[in-house]
Amino acid sequence: MSVNIKEVTSRKELKQFVNFPEKLYKDNPYYVPPLEFDQLDTLDQEKGAAQEFCDSKLYLAYKDGELVGRVAAIVNYRANEQWNHKEVRFGWIDFTDDREVSRALIDKVEEFGREKGMESIVGPLGFTDFDPEGMLVEGYDRLSTMALIYNFPYYNEHLAAMGFEKDADWIEFKVYLKDRLPERMERLSELIARRNSEVHIKPLTRKIVKNEDYGHKVFNLINECYKNLYNFTVLPDHMSEKYLGFYLSILDLKYVSCIENDKGELVAFGISMPSLADALQKSRGKIFPMGWWHLLKAMYWGKKEGIELLLIGVRPDYRNSGISTLIFKDLFAKFHKEGIQWMETNAMLETNEKVQGLFMDFDHECKKRRRSYIKKLA
Repeated sequence: MSVNIKEVTSRKELKQFVNFPEKLYKDNPYYVPPLEFDQLDTLDQEKGAAQEFCDSKLYLAYKDGELVGRVAAIVNYRANEQWNHKEVRFGWIDFTDDREVSRALIDKVEEFGREKGMESIVGPLGFTDFDPEGMLVEGYDRLSTMALIYNFPYYNEHLAAMGFEKDADWIEFKVYLKDRLPERMERLSELIARRNSEVHIKPLTRKIVKNEDYGHKVFNLINECYKNLYNFTVLPDHMSEKYLGFYLSILDLKYVSCIENDKGELVAFGISMPSLADALQKSRGKIFPMGWWHLLKAMYWGKKEGIELLLIGVRPDYRNSGISTLIFKDLFAKFHKEGIQWMETNAMLETNEKVQGLFMDFDHECKKRRRSYIKKLA
């Protein structure tokens, strides 16, 4: 029986779209579900923050009356203008191991792209870089994280069969933390502190975040630090609350390290949080009825073995100053006090050797690799 593709047009169908991976990965020990309410807000065609500069459609695939796949088709006009290309993105793609299903889903994205005048199809990418991106190509036997995608190996085989080629790769490190900072980093951080007396660690409190509008400060520095990275979308300032407001409201601020200069300007930051993988698996990504308990316990109360380094950035004019070592020294002291044994990085472009170099003094391993694919539209 042929595959039937249906566009998501109701709240009920949106929930089916968001929760389809729960069925697909039901017995997989490495899959970590995202927060359901966050996914619903992001993908809402009317309320989603990115709808201001994106066109998108969500599709569900059915075969023999059974839900067997999903995909989002996205045209990010802001990114296309910034990078001078005409790309339609596919994101949130999941499907059973049936090439008729994956082909039908990609066909709908391509059709959507042609209608919008696009010349190529690329993904997996989200609306913006705050969304999950990149298809896992190595590390299928490693526990996923809240911020990143998990997928079965056959996904890549399906895309290769449809003519997709590599566009970019990201890698992720697992960093093992000992009782003290690596000796070279310890010495360097002391030297940098002496040479750069105009910069200092800025301790954050809820009051400071609110009164000094720290969400905007971090958001603007993210734009400045990441603007030249692969397919990054520079977002307007007024969207900072939509993208960072929630996270700054729930983060334990002791795991956030910020550096300011003597003018009060934010020049570097590191944002981390305790690993929520186990809590999200227990709660299945849902806050109710008891998911909130697992999440709060993981973030604030329970014993913490691992940490996720979500974001790190240094303002371009400070990049050769070595102040990133001050961030690591500040965070490491907090990790050590909490008994944290390891840290997982977010995805880093394989070509970004400068960022990768920050972890070379630690015992580390490249634990995962993920890929963005591209294909010309016929």
